[in-house]
Amino acid sequence: MKRDFAMPQLWSSEQKLFQHQVGFTCPPFDFDAAPSDFLRMSPDTVGAHGWMLHVPDYVHGLDQRKQNFGMLEDFVHCMSRNGVDVCAQVGSNWVHASGLGVEGIRQHCADLSDKYETRFHMAGYAMVEALRAMNIEKVALNGAYHWPEWWQGTAGFLCEAGFDVLWAGNFVDQGWFSSQQAVNEKRWIFDADLAEKSFAYVAEQAPSADAYLINGMCNFRTGPGGHPQRPLHLARRLEDILGKPVIGHDIALYWRVMKDLHIAPTTPQGTLLESLHA
Repeated sequence: MKRDFAMPQLWSSEQKLFQHQVGFTCPPFDFDAAPSDFLRMSPDTVGAHGWMLHVPDYVHGLDQRKQNFGMLEDFVHCMSRNGVDVCAQVGSNWVHASGLGVEGIRQHCADLSDKYETRFHMAGYAMVEALRAMNIEKVALNGAYHWPEWWQGTAGFLCEAGFDVLWAGNFVDQGWFSSQQAVNEKRWIFDADLAEKSFAYVAEQAPSADAYLINGMCNFRTGPGGHPQRPLHLARRLEDILGKPVIGHDIALYWRVMKDLHIAPTTPQGTLLESLHA
């Protein structure tokens, strides 16, 4: 059947809804805050779209991430056909779960970016790029809610990338919860005071670290009315307390996307994102 109308393969600036268009993807069954967080600190020229990966039997297993790694290409392909400028993968575990290693992930992101003429970034590798850009060598990792194999995978990925991980551990290791099951029951949303308490603990374990990191996309009830907020919203306060950069995988991912778009936050942010104003 002949079609009188076909969607464009490449979008001109006149065809786009926003001058800067960003696509985010997140793991299955996660309502992700990334599009909202990113928009709230971006210029009005930015539009964001979210894509939730769909794996019917998904239970957040690292093996499932590896098995479904190819879905990331589907995401980039679809977003590229819709005029997106930059694609961003939310979630820190996909890089180490893939088994590709640091260089393999770098090459994978570059290959997808070239193939679909749309920049693609993964949160786990964005952290590596951010730390390198800031000339940071020694770090300590707040593993937050992550299972041991999750944060250990992140720590290993950072070590492979050349960083000195002075200390790493989750909320159970820090003594705030008696078991991983108790952490899991919180569904990754925690009381407001745990943010400062957990980072103070990490800083005590690694006082010589150049920066303090937090794994994944942890949420604390620090917003108005106890609204859950990610590390993006807490970095400035934590940096004032600790006197050093505080970087989450959400912060690193947004920084990498903004670098590609040649934009900077319109609201005050932590050290890494503020560096975009330089």
